[in-house]
Amino acid sequence: MTFNPQIFGGKPIIRGRRLAVEHILGMLAAGDTIETLLEAYPWLEREDIQACLVYAAN
Repeated sequence: MTFNPQIFGGKPIIRGRRLAVEHILGMLAAGDTIETLLEAYPWLEREDIQACLVYAAN
């Protein structure tokens, strides 16, 4: 997870990509599974999703 003030106003994003952590969390909250996310974003790794969950917990 990274922060870039030029992408999404500095909100946390996945490894410099244009995918916000809040987007991943929202998809999980809506009922998407980790497997669904991994299929939808082939470059995404399970550890990226786990990092989002840790971020949300903090």
